[in-house]
Amino acid sequence: MTGSRVLLVDDDAQMRRSTAQALDLAGFAVEALASGEEALTLAGPGFAGAVVSDIRMPGMDGMTLLGRLHEIDPDIPVILFTGHAEVPLAVEAIRSGAYDFIEKPFVVHDLATVIRRAIDHRDLILDNRRLRAVAGKRDDVEARLPGRTEAMVDLRYRLRAIGASDADALIIGPTGAGKEVVARTLHDISARAGRPFVAINCAALPEALIESELFGHEAGAFPGALRPRFGKFEHARGGTVLLDEIGSMPPDTQAKLLRVLQERVITRLGANDPVPLDVRFVATSKVDLSTLVARGQFREDLFWRLNVAVLRVPPLSARREDIPLLFLHLIRESAARHKRPERELPSAFLSGLAARDWPGNVRELRNLAERMVLGLDDPGRIAGDGGLAGARLPDRVGQFERSLIAGAIGLHKGRLRAVYEDLGISRKTLYEKMQKYGLDRRLIVEPGDDDAG
Repeated sequence: MTGSRVLLVDDDAQMRRSTAQALDLAGFAVEALASGEEALTLAGPGFAGAVVSDIRMPGMDGMTLLGRLHEIDPDIPVILFTGHAEVPLAVEAIRSGAYDFIEKPFVVHDLATVIRRAIDHRDLILDNRRLRAVAGKRDDVEARLPGRTEAMVDLRYRLRAIGASDADALIIGPTGAGKEVVARTLHDISARAGRPFVAINCAALPEALIESELFGHEAGAFPGALRPRFGKFEHARGGTVLLDEIGSMPPDTQAKLLRVLQERVITRLGANDPVPLDVRFVATSKVDLSTLVARGQFREDLFWRLNVAVLRVPPLSARREDIPLLFLHLIRESAARHKRPERELPSAFLSGLAARDWPGNVRELRNLAERMVLGLDDPGRIAGDGGLAGARLPDRVGQFERSLIAGAIGLHKGRLRAVYEDLGISRKTLYEKMQKYGLDRRLIVEPGDDDAG
């Protein structure tokens, strides 16, 4: 059983205390809470454990808590305990998704048995999610684009909304931020997932051959064209075409692309008959295309045709709190790919990662993870001032302290007791510093690993 965490919710202080002590003796890591609101702050989308709650409480009752938890993650197991007269209500809760219920007064051994079954069930669900992430299965958006900062939550929300449609999309983001990962995810969560995904690097296509590469040609269309050839657009029929760095596309080709987007037909070089085209176009750019339009380097009509469904991929500098989580994710991904054991990483190292500048963004971070898994780099060798050169001493100290705490939370997977013991501070001091620096462990802990204690 990889998780044994229990959130125990009961407004009766004596009952809460005695039940928590009994469950602690049974081997569970129990957090005793007086209200459902407290439970909601601790149970994130990847919560590894079970929630046990009284069904009758002032304010938020057990039924309401059940509904709110399942808005966060519908697979979180919720066990309700109730009086005999409330059994019909508990049965209704089962129909609403509760894992089980147990009548008061109960035998702790019976409650522990139900909790163990619930946690085993939850562990299986989380393991399956991790396996889907490694296998790159569709619909697992959060596994491909991890992060709990507002920028990443918003990106995933917009990605899912756009993915459900068939609209063309424009992805803006700096080099190495993961634009192609976003494009591939968009394809995989769409109805086109079973059809081709054709990536075209607009900056790498020879200008003399770009039309033939994209639109195809008939035999004899130009010297050397000995036989007919499908272009990349036709190869992608029914699927998705990724136009990587579309701002590099020559003006003449931009005009032809605009016609394709508007009419959904192509004409091969050397042919007269149009060919219907059923594809979704996804374009990427490392600069805002409106800037290229203002310089006269990109067609304004094509810009407005693309500028409908827009996804912006943030640089790592805009989501530093995600860096410890993201690096751990990349380490696991690389270890699984190379069939190597995962590296044990000290919290100070993860803190240093969060403080450093990453001009190459996720690509640079991934390269470091690859080197570390392969034994080509070592945590002790990684150094840097996190881009704080020239900053005032209090600012540098504060940034270091913040990154140290964020790294420790990521390393210990949200288990705050382990965090403050590792850092050598009290629980109260840790909470005060988290509040001071705006740190929410749910923004740092990876879904599936959020078993804070």
